[in-house]
Amino acid sequence: MELRHLRYFIAVAEEENVSRAALRLHVSQPALSRQVRDLEEEIGFLLFERSAKSVRLTEAGRVFLSESRAVIQSAEQAVQTARAVATGSGELHVGYAPSLTARFLPGTLRAFQAAAPKIRVKLHDLSTEEMLAGLRGGKLQIAFLLRLSPALLRGLKFEELLRDRICVAVSPSHPFASRRRATLAEAAAEPIVSYSRKDYPDAHDHLLSVFASLKRKIRIAEEHDSVSSVIAAVESGVGIAVVPESLSCIAGPRLKLIPLHPAPAPLRIGAAWSPKDLSPAAQTFLECSKKLSATLNLQTARIISDFRD
Repeated sequence: MELRHLRYFIAVAEEENVSRAALRLHVSQPALSRQVRDLEEEIGFLLFERSAKSVRLTEAGRVFLSESRAVIQSAEQAVQTARAVATGSGELHVGYAPSLTARFLPGTLRAFQAAAPKIRVKLHDLSTEEMLAGLRGGKLQIAFLLRLSPALLRGLKFEELLRDRICVAVSPSHPFASRRRATLAEAAAEPIVSYSRKDYPDAHDHLLSVFASLKRKIRIAEEHDSVSSVIAAVESGVGIAVVPESLSCIAGPRLKLIPLHPAPAPLRIGAAWSPKDLSPAAQTFLECSKKLSATLNLQTARIISDFRD
């Protein structure tokens, strides 16, 4: 059995007519009919029910059609991957969340561009659920996300890259802005700006976990579906936000980030990928992110030590 047999079979199945399939494939009708019958003889069962004017898939043929399409798609992907390796070119699709990756993603991109200048990186700003689906579906080669439970990461590899301490983000005019730190109890008494619990359930769960030790209900003033709208709401004085320290790379002077005391557990951010889809380009990108994150972790450790002193 050859790939052309599968392509011929798929065309006949989709057209439900040998003549139309032959035109589509630019082959003669007798040759196409012969190739399909050769395929049936080889596999040992009929793929089509034939009439004078049309052909219809048998039950076995419908199953074989789905599997044949998967084989063709896999073969085409293999060719693309191998061509990218041979020529040093191609595309790399990376999922990310801006607020989690602001510290290390720009530097990773610069390092990767220097190491693989012919590979084009396409970034996809997605929710955690979308990134997991993209990795499993082959649409993403790497995704940067929070460490999840083993059940959610089933079938994927995950490697922690860095830990990001939790702060409260406030407007420059907020009373906390001149403080060296704020307590959990003080933060819990403020109106809070958060991400939408519908679109970002993991972020909502994390927010609740930060204040879980207080055993009191927090007041969420607004929910937003993007980091830019969260920043705008906090800047305008709607409330405070509980955020990773990396947000300072995005917000700049628009917000003040104040460490919390006692310090909540830091966010554990890492890279996830499918073991079967880690191409050489993706491996290089992963190594660039690991090297840069190691440097950032050392810098963070020094900052935390100075803060405690």
